[in-house]
Amino acid sequence: MPITNGTVFMPSMLILVGIPGLELVQCWIGIPFCIMYIIALIGNTLLLTIIKSERSLHEPMYIFLAMLGATDIALSTSIVPKMLGIFWFHLPEIYFDACLFQMWLIHTFQGIESGVLLAMALDRYVAICHPLRHATIFTNQVITHIGVGMALRPAILVIPCLVLIKCRLKLYRTKTISHTYCEHMAIVKLATEDIYINKFYGLFGAFIVGGFDFISITLSYIQIFITVSHLPQKKARLKAFNTCIPHICVFLQFYLLAFFSFFTHRSGSHIPPYIHITLSILYLLVPPFLNPFVYGVKTKLIRDHLVKMFCSKDQD
Repeated sequence: MPITNGTVFMPSMLILVGIPGLELVQCWIGIPFCIMYIIALIGNTLLLTIIKSERSLHEPMYIFLAMLGATDIALSTSIVPKMLGIFWFHLPEIYFDACLFQMWLIHTFQGIESGVLLAMALDRYVAICHPLRHATIFTNQVITHIGVGMALRPAILVIPCLVLIKCRLKLYRTKTISHTYCEHMAIVKLATEDIYINKFYGLFGAFIVGGFDFISITLSYIQIFITVSHLPQKKARLKAFNTCIPHICVFLQFYLLAFFSFFTHRSGSHIPPYIHITLSILYLLVPPFLNPFVYGVKTKLIRDHLVKMFCSKDQD
């Protein structure tokens, strides 16, 4: 690894500093993040267990919810163990290729989560706007194809980011990443060479996944609200709205945090780094932490089965 004038040629190791400016209190900051991670694991595992064990929940809406829970577990696990290693055990080093692999995992699971939210919105759209066609449209075969497509789309789209980094960027001004995890732009900005193509493809991939999904989900809910508002019975309108509320809450928390993180990273040069990094962590940890609560509280079938599960254990 030759070094000339402070420039590093393709470093074998990188260093994750954690949260810049808050290094002295990172050990304490890690505590709430660890608690959120543990609750996310428990909550999403419970959701998966309930949906798998109860045949009445083997419907498209709950199958997509199970996909969301599995994605949340994988996404949070991709970042929290290494982040806590930095905060608590002073282990900032990471192999360059391992860093790229973590980047691929994080962006892939982000894309899968966005895709699941789109599938859930389309499921609600068909169920409310075209109820007689719902069973024929969302067959088991179609759901399987949707699941495979949701996984392959981001997984394939992120691969060129790895290739562009490995093939185009050879010289780096530093080995230090001012972040708690390996994120695409955080790695790219270390390079001394022209990163225009890398930045362009990163934006392209973000729009193809996040931008397309956000627009499609928004249009789906607009059409749902129009349809529901024309229902003759107030009880029917309330029932339709109630089935959508959990999805809308999850949709808003995911995309609002995503937009804040995205824009502060690219245009928020006046924003202190620790705020941007903290937002980035919350963007990835809050949805997995809150989703089980949102669906557990607002979805009656899941709530009833959860109560039934614990009550039967108490009786035993």
